Amino acid sequence: MKPLSPFLEGTKIQYAWDSTSLGYLKTCPRLYQFIMIEGWQPKGDSVHLRFGIEYHKALEEYDEERMAGMGHEEALCSAVLKLLRRVHDWDVDVTTRAGNYKNPRTLLQLVIDYCDKFKDDPASTVVRENGDPATELSFRFELEWGPKAANLGIDQTSQPYILSGHLDRVVDYCGSLLVMDHKTTITTPGAMYFDQYSPNNQMSLYTIAGKVILNMPVKGICINAAQIMLEKPNNFVRGFTYRTDAQSNEWLNDLRFWFHQAETYAKMNYWPMNDTSCDKFGGCRFREICSRDPSVREAFLKANFTKLPEEERWNPLKPR
Repeated sequence: MKPLSPFLEGTKIQYAWDSTSLGYLKTCPRLYQFIMIEGWQPKGDSVHLRFGIEYHKALEEYDEERMAGMGHEEALCSAVLKLLRRVHDWDVDVTTRAGNYKNPRTLLQLVIDYCDKFKDDPASTVVRENGDPATELSFRFELEWGPKAANLGIDQTSQPYILSGHLDRVVDYCGSLLVMDHKTTITTPGAMYFDQYSPNNQMSLYTIAGKVILNMPVKGICINAAQIMLEKPNNFVRGFTYRTDAQSNEWLNDLRFWFHQAETYAKMNYWPMNDTSCDKFGGCRFREICSRDPSVREAFLKANFTKLPEEERWNPLKPR
């Protein structure tokens, strides 16, 4: 079944958002245009994306088995076997820096090391009012306002904005309710590493989502940072980022500005380049494209990127 479009029909106005698509918009409207509007992605498999997805999935499966009553060793074996089946034919170029750190071998060892380290984790999974554990929580909730479609030359719509995403797990840690999130890195996760998550678009949304879907006083995020080590045991550091109610309300109020900007770009059919973001996070994937003369950018996009059909593009409404 074809997933619903996150855009109002016949327009480029996005009404359903997640932290990923909102992050593209906040980072650079042109980046948002290339990915969300036009569907460009680098050719070939993304090592970082695949590694992160498989890592999260394996830890979810381990947690599920432990919640079902399995012991540590049995749950770990179950999760590892499932992981091996999924990645047995994953071919990674280990001569690249990314492939050297992120490949099936390092992934397997990272999962084993994490589960061994946190087998007696003091962070316990929250149980929901219906008796189900608060794990694998896909969320989707409406805001109190929607696109001002009448001001954009199309028929008025009653469609409100929607925020969506996925929470791996909500835990009780020393009396505080926190969303647990996993991150991988090749750098040492010290104080400066965790500073990047406050303020942070994803962490603010996840905190709000935890409160909304559980109707519980979720205070923030518990971040498990896994440092991938090639010659030493993998290193794990746990950090925290909190949001007060006032901070969450401020983030939601700021959304009105960002969504208004997105509507304006759609109305003008133009998404400007934010050239102060080109060098961030190791360099934007489209930096080489944007450095070209506008008259030849399309040709370079077609040569170095793949344009996905609409049904395969990033979609906040697509079930996980």
